[in-house]
Amino acid sequence: MGEEYSPQVAEAETKDPSLKTNVKPPPPQLPHFVLIHGISGGAWCWYKIRCLMENSGYKVTCLDLKGAGIDPTDPNTVLTFQDYNKPLLDFLSSLHENEQVILVGHSAGGLSLSDAIHRFGKKKIKVAVFVGATMLKSGFVTDQDVRDGVPTLSAFGEMKDVYDIWLGLGEDHPPTTVRIKKELQRKILYQLSPLEDSTLAAMLLRPGPILALSRATFEETEHADNVPRIYIRTSQDNVLTPEQQEAMIKRWPPSDVYLLESDHSPFFSSPFLLFGLLVKAAVCYGC
Repeated sequence: MGEEYSPQVAEAETKDPSLKTNVKPPPPQLPHFVLIHGISGGAWCWYKIRCLMENSGYKVTCLDLKGAGIDPTDPNTVLTFQDYNKPLLDFLSSLHENEQVILVGHSAGGLSLSDAIHRFGKKKIKVAVFVGATMLKSGFVTDQDVRDGVPTLSAFGEMKDVYDIWLGLGEDHPPTTVRIKKELQRKILYQLSPLEDSTLAAMLLRPGPILALSRATFEETEHADNVPRIYIRTSQDNVLTPEQQEAMIKRWPPSDVYLLESDHSPFFSSPFLLFGLLVKAAVCYGC
């Protein structure tokens, strides 16, 4: 016969839960990913990645920055980078005291990551992942920063031929927002992506606050090199060229570099591979 389960045992287990028999510990909590879009995009860009992550049990937050996605702000009124990035900074400030997240930024979303790294460090950020993204330690301070971090689309024509341009401050001032012309979007942004995704993007892309982004500068803090950074190179990128990506990697070396055979938009063209690399980053850095 088996051992009898007496009232005395039950009473002891009530007083000390660690004595309970056959009680399984709760499963470990999977990491929380926070996904940041690039210029003209929005939270919607990540719909494939979000689906893969949530189906695998991860917590995912996709944010719209100021004037992007479904945020109601007129992007022509977003004139400073601090204003543009406020949704991310507010979100990180709202996290529980000991909660850390994995920040993922695409394209110009890399500027948002750099800003957050300087402000919050490891207190809120477990690891930062730059996906074909602008990765500048201090933002746009020098001419070299501009050469490395600003897309060069001259192969597709002059600026007026490539972009729709809005002059929110008047004709005597620099453009406030731009958006790649609809007829060039697939060729520049999505040449390896499914047609249905580039069609969706053409319906949803908004003018991006180029003036605010051009003013992105960060006061360097001790946090700058404390947060592990991973750069995912996008090898067939027509926006941030492989040469620009390599230059940024050399100037501010990340903890690791992964290579992805994709266009500028791997969340459309290579979602399963991108998902795998994001999970790899989480595992490698103890998340």
